Amino acid sequence: MTTAVSGPKYLSVRENLRRRVSALPEHAVLPPEPVLCAEYGVSRITLRRAVDGLVADGHLVRQQGRGTYVTRPAIRHEYRESFVHRIAGWSSVMTEQGAQVGTTVLTQRVVPVQQPVAAELGLEPSTDAVELVRLRSVDGAPNHVAHSFLPAGRYPRAAEADLSEGSLYEFLRREYAADLAHARIVVDVATAAPEEADLLQVVAGSPLLVVRTTVHDSAGHPLVHSFSRLRPDVSQVEFEVSVTGR
Repeated sequence: MTTAVSGPKYLSVRENLRRRVSALPEHAVLPPEPVLCAEYGVSRITLRRAVDGLVADGHLVRQQGRGTYVTRPAIRHEYRESFVHRIAGWSSVMTEQGAQVGTTVLTQRVVPVQQPVAAELGLEPSTDAVELVRLRSVDGAPNHVAHSFLPAGRYPRAAEADLSEGSLYEFLRREYAADLAHARIVVDVATAAPEEADLLQVVAGSPLLVVRTTVHDSAGHPLVHSFSRLRPDVSQVEFEVSVTGR
């Protein structure tokens, strides 16, 4: 039984198929196209468009004479919010991995900061903060939407700087000699609202991985608070911790 979701029909079918093939063993063969068309109530063109997306993502393989069968995506460039040994911006980490990264600035403005962001930054509610919202891509494919907040009184140039390339963290180090010493990270799950679903090319209501990060200086003062809403099929979060005996 399929679940109805909003958005173009092929995206709904693709998302349902993605969940379906993830539960199948590798090399399992999908039912023939006419069977799937009847099951989903779509045309062959719509079904093929949905399957094409899963083939491109590495979840399915088409083979002449065999049909379409399940495979597992090869290791590829993925989002990594990495705080192993250093605090590095996403674009810096991904570029080091050889990925082609892209950034589209969606929002860049000064706003009165609201709870709970105010609490994360140690500011009084309604204090001016720079709000920065960016759509980030890897190798041309949308990956996540990043929302960042900085105290406007401390970092006023962040409201006007060209942040369509490079790392926000590197900008703060370069322009303000910011002491980005350590970070607190919280990871949870949410669902895609219609507008961000369009940006990320997923079905509205699809699960998203949410990474909330507050970066502090050496004295423990909060400098930047961000939350990134990620496509879980192309994202992971990496941590490394020290374990000491007691």
